[in-house]
Amino acid sequence: MKENQAVEWKSSWRDEFLKWICGFTNSNGGKLLIGIDDTGKVIGLKNSRKLMEDIPNKVRDVLGILVEVNLMHKDILEYLEIVIEPYPYPISYKGRYYIRSGSTNQEINGAALDSFLLRKQGLHWDGMPQVALDVNDLNSLDQFRKLALKSSRIDEEILQENNKNLLEKLHLFNGKYLKKAAALLFHNDPEKFITGAYIKIGFFETDSELIYQDEVHGNLFDQVDKTMDLIFT
Repeated sequence: MKENQAVEWKSSWRDEFLKWICGFTNSNGGKLLIGIDDTGKVIGLKNSRKLMEDIPNKVRDVLGILVEVNLMHKDILEYLEIVIEPYPYPISYKGRYYIRSGSTNQEINGAALDSFLLRKQGLHWDGMPQVALDVNDLNSLDQFRKLALKSSRIDEEILQENNKNLLEKLHLFNGKYLKKAAALLFHNDPEKFITGAYIKIGFFETDSELIYQDEVHGNLFDQVDKTMDLIFT
């Protein structure tokens, strides 16, 4: 057995290992084995019986979750197996969030933390409300109607709805606000709302020699069309 996404070895217990438990529960769960060195050799614990009582209490008090702690044996040596289940909501350790990445425990912050918190709530970035975006700001809905009518993937009756009703039928409202996806799809300048909402494309002569590059801006439909033209030309 090796350390991996679901298994971590520690030679002894330290309270800072609560961060590892936090990482497991924010990922797919796993096992933290105490009393095993970095090579996977069981070296045993002298205080295993006391830790069986202390660890569940510390996990509950600090992380607010429950874990299963099992006493294991290898010949005459004792070690502990902490079984951690994944939780459906985000768990923090002293206000910080951790996840498993391969066989490591990583703190997440910034945009990665935002994405993680949304995912744990069953939400996605593009479904979040975009404040200050109005139906009248969306200039590409007629273009969308023509494309949708040509593809026959949406009933013509729906396409004849007014803009607000059409957007509601497309599930592009989050409460009273339009979603970020609406800005990407139908606003002529989505970068006004979403940084980096454009395509960068380059032509390489070799793996490291860039011959030319271009940027494609505009709504998502225009970006796709212009990018395909660039690829084929």
